[in-house]
Parts: sequence; structure tokens; C-alpha cells
Amino acid sequence: MNVQTECVSAALLLLLSLPLLFVASAATLPAHGQRIRSEALKRLLEVFGMEDVPQSPHTVRQPPQYMLDLYNTVAGVDGLTKEPALLLGNTVRSFLDRARSYQSQFYFNLSSVARSETILTAELHLFKLRGRPSQDLRTHRHHFCQVSVYQILDNNTSTAEGRRLLSTRVLPVHDSTWEVFTITNAVYDWTQDKDSNKGLLVTVRTLAGQTLNYIHFATGRDHHSSKQPMVVLFTDDERRGAPISISSIETQFLPEMTLHNKASQSRNTRSANLLGCQRYPLYVDFEEIGWSGWIISPRGYNAYHCKGACVFPLGQNMRPTNHATVQSIINALKLTNGVATPCCVPDKLFSINLLYFDDDENVVLKQYDDMVAGSCGCH
Repeated sequence: MNVQTECVSAALLLLLSLPLLFVASAATLPAHGQRIRSEALKRLLEVFGMEDVPQSPHTVRQPPQYMLDLYNTVAGVDGLTKEPALLLGNTVRSFLDRARSYQSQFYFNLSSVARSETILTAELHLFKLRGRPSQDLRTHRHHFCQVSVYQILDNNTSTAEGRRLLSTRVLPVHDSTWEVFTITNAVYDWTQDKDSNKGLLVTVRTLAGQTLNYIHFATGRDHHSSKQPMVVLFTDDERRGAPISISSIETQFLPEMTLHNKASQSRNTRSANLLGCQRYPLYVDFEEIGWSGWIISPRGYNAYHCKGACVFPLGQNMRPTNHATVQSIINALKLTNGVATPCCVPDKLFSINLLYFDDDENVVLKQYDDMVAGSCGCH
């Protein structure tokens, strides 16, 4: 871990702690304190890559089971990432069908996806209903069907110019299950030009090319919400521990914090100096911050923070770098004026995952780097 990363992580932990110190007494804070609290929450949103707090859903909504299962696969306790390689990119979004009118046509509003994001893959998830053959005995001999997904280019979908083939698969006629089709090319077009989004067309034919009218997929209008058509989009916004400027908060907040917490801080500092550099809990409670309405999971997480003295001699339990060891010696021997003791900072950082509703009530799974102090050391 380099010096820049150490500074960013220390700044991040400060940001995470700022809102918590003000939430409980926000109503009684003076104007200066209210302004600092507002600024702290604004900067915390920047850490999460957002400009404003997403609006909570107007009605109680159950997230798609696929997104819940994906979250539980990649995240453990408090949203901590199990294995970084489990998730493709750092953002997964789910979009529900907005057409809600036709059995064979679907529309998904992807306007919330920024053009700067890298599109990795996009999937159309459809719940196939069990085929119900007509009275015509000839239909009973069909055990498989060919399902094709087209990008609609214009209103005349019956011509080759009006549609573009994205994916085709052969499926059992009588199965009832979720089916997934790759539609990455269409989604890329839609994110680059939102006006080009005219939806998707799904056709079902026999292997000989005849139309099968009794094979259908669940729609948002006619079936339970757990079976709604959905697009799942995997992207990467290339945010990797981006530095957040906190200079304005530091200069305004630290005097305030010292004024209100001087006694407790003095006790904590003496205790930390006796124990040396260690990791301490720092729980971020999204409900206390006021974010529980749009964050699905986790309800909060332990970011931890590092505190304690790094005085000579530095033992291996303090995980010192060679530079920190030399600096502590120079400080102890007073060989050079103005050389402070090394700092107790995170030397290992982990990522967390958030599952939340965006402004359009789409469910988003996002992975954030450098959010949890895994261990502390003298640097």
C-alpha cells in the first residue's frame, strides 16, 4: 500500500464517521453544525459514487430474487466481499419490463446507465410458461422450440430491416423455468443513443420454422411480480478507490469535534497510546444516517478504524514498514528536528457490496473498493 492509498483510506474512514456523530442530535445542532452535517453526508455520497440520495420506492417492493441471490453469493456479513473475482465488473443493475402490454414485445428503460460505463454483458431473463398445446393433435409431436430475441429497429418488425437478431436458443416445449438470453449488442446501442431503444421482440417457432402460438413468457401485467421479465446489466465504472477531497471538512469539523468530545477523546488517546497501533470498530449504520429507505442490504457495516501510538521500538505486531522503523528511530534519537512518529493507518483494505434501489426503482448491486480496514500498521 502506497502513501497515497493510506491517505485516501484514512480520509475515507473520517468521512464515514462524520455523519454518525451528528445524526442523533441533528435537530438540536446549531446552523454551523447542520451545515457541516449536510456537507459530510454529501461527501459520503461521493464515496458511493452518487450526487444525490436516491428516492425510496413509493410502494414496498420486493427485489428480484436473482439480485438477492447474486448479492448473497458475492457478499458476506455486513456486505463484505467474499472474493473480488466473483462479480463481473463492479456494478450489476436489474431493469423490469416497462411495456407490460404484449406477450412478445418488451421494453426496458436503461436511461440511468452512464455512457462512460463499460458494458461487459447484458442478459434478458424471461420466465417461460409451460406449453399448452391446442386440440390439434399435430402440435403434440413438438418437444422442442426455437426461441429468438430481436432488437427492434423500427415499427415494421416483420422485415429484416426492422429487427436485428441478438440471440437464439432451442428449449424444451413443456418446461417452466427462467431462461437467459445475451443481448449485449442492443444494450450497448441503447446506452450510447437512448432514442434507439425501441424494445425487444421475442419469437417462438418449431425447429422446422413454424410459429408456435401456445408458448409464452410471463409478463409484468399478467403474472406475479416474481416472474417479471428483466434485463440484467453488468458494467464497470472503473472507480477504484478514487481520492475524495476532505480538506474543507477537516478544517471545519475537527475544531467542532474537539469542542464537543474533548474529554472522551483525551481518554481514548491515552488508552490508544498505551496499547499501541490497533484496529477498532467503526460501525456505519445506514438507518441512523437516513439511508435505510433505499438501501436493501446491508443495514450497515463495520468499516473499522486505526488508532494508537507508533513509538520506538516498533514491534512486528505493529506491522511496521522499513521506512516507519527508520522514522521511529530518527524521532526517538532526535537526530532531525520536526520528524514525527509514524502514523497508525490501515495497511489492508477490503471492499463491500451495496444492494439498493436507484431513482427509477431499479435494483442495483455495486461493489466499492477500500471501504473496510482489514488490519492496521505503523507507516
